[in-house]
Amino acid sequence: QVQLVESGGGLVQPGGSLRLSCAASGSIFSRNSMGWFRQVSGKERELVAYITSGYTPIYVDSVKGRFTISRDNAKNTVYLQMNSLKPEDTAIYYCNIYPSTRNPSWGQGTQVTVSS
Repeated sequence: QVQLVESGGGLVQPGGSLRLSCAASGSIFSRNSMGWFRQVSGKERELVAYITSGYTPIYVDSVKGRFTISRDNAKNTVYLQMNSLKPEDTAIYYCNIYPSTRNPSWGQGTQVTVSS
């Protein structure tokens, strides 16, 4: 069973920054891409970014230029640096293998709230 523990969320003003961390089971880091996802109340979870096993990052258009995904395989950890935050970034953020269909076990997520 893969375990995922997200942390680093909080309340920030528009334009602020947060750095999210995801501690994961070592078994998912060898061959899998890792993704960050977010879910707004009442809506489906959506992909934000993912990073391949070859360290190539991919972002959805809404966060390009503002967010940076990275991974440290030695620490079994994936990160999401979030800059220039906007109110529409408010959501619960989750990490998982990408594509997430390969792992049905989600963590608790971490709440990000962007508000003035």
